[in-house]
Amino acid sequence: MNHNAVTKPTQQPTVVDALPKAELHLHLEGSIRPEAAVELAARHADTLTLEEVHKRYTYTSFAGFLETFKWVTSFLRGPEDYAFITKRLCEELVRQNVVYAEVTVSTGVMLRRMQNVEANFAAIRETAQSAPFSRLRTAWIFDATRQFGADAAMEVARWASKLQHSGVVAFGMGGDELSLPAVKFRPAFDFARSEGLHVVCHAGEIGGPESIREAMELLGSERIGHGIALLRDPALAESLALKRNVVLENCITSNLCTGALAKQTGKPEATLADYPLPRFLEKGLAVTLSTDDPGLFHTDLLTEYSLAASLGLSKEQLVRLAEQSFSASFLPPEDKRRLLDEFRAAAKSSGLL
Repeated sequence: MNHNAVTKPTQQPTVVDALPKAELHLHLEGSIRPEAAVELAARHADTLTLEEVHKRYTYTSFAGFLETFKWVTSFLRGPEDYAFITKRLCEELVRQNVVYAEVTVSTGVMLRRMQNVEANFAAIRETAQSAPFSRLRTAWIFDATRQFGADAAMEVARWASKLQHSGVVAFGMGGDELSLPAVKFRPAFDFARSEGLHVVCHAGEIGGPESIREAMELLGSERIGHGIALLRDPALAESLALKRNVVLENCITSNLCTGALAKQTGKPEATLADYPLPRFLEKGLAVTLSTDDPGLFHTDLLTEYSLAASLGLSKEQLVRLAEQSFSASFLPPEDKRRLLDEFRAAAKSSGLL
């Protein structure tokens, strides 16, 4: 099945569109849209057509998505390339009235390709902090790639610690959730935490509920990337709802495109109607909404809220969902309070609170 061909409703405006927003699960490299991929290739004397990129940006499985991610990131070869995609991403975020974003950087991929992490990140940070984006605050999550192994993950954790003063707030792990057991990565997560970093982990995307449990209990993950496997374990979901100390980062379009939702539901052709977000909210789970890889999945944050609305979420639920992204952020307490106050004031002035 071509999961990118899953029929989604036409984007409709929602009450969240005009409000200040935060996004917490967003991969910098996954923000490369087809037109940007063509430009990146041209920088290195490679010729790409939009048709070729669109063909690549169509997936039949999660493994196929990983191959596309590997392919498009091969055009990121130095600081100038990272500055280019950061500029494009920040422009999109500002357009959508995103005022705070925690952006994941695939540091494990940089290291695998023997790139200069410090130089690349300096270009990323300086671009995001430049004058055109003064209304947008960014923080950074350094991401290890699970299938690269435990030693590679530890190297990413060390870089995250080294660059904390430059805005790195967390260490995380993505990639192939089924490749290696979580326990192998415990030293890297323990090290990151001991250095004062927050920790996050992709889990329950294509793995089962036990993957979520391991991410929490073995790795100490504060937020779970995706977590849709919870729909298969009501007891674990109830436990999380009671504790409310772990946040699920739901990414609707991503899970449709990669076939992750189909895998979790056991349906060969899962649809938007199968997405568990309304059930998660009914159970009282702490959930945020994000784009994951907006360029590769042809989406943006406004579209994700539109999809949430089409699932039957009320205006009040949409507003609370948007508010949760500020509450679940890794901002310092005073800054978090300020942004939450600004969000609530905007919602109140619009008659939404």
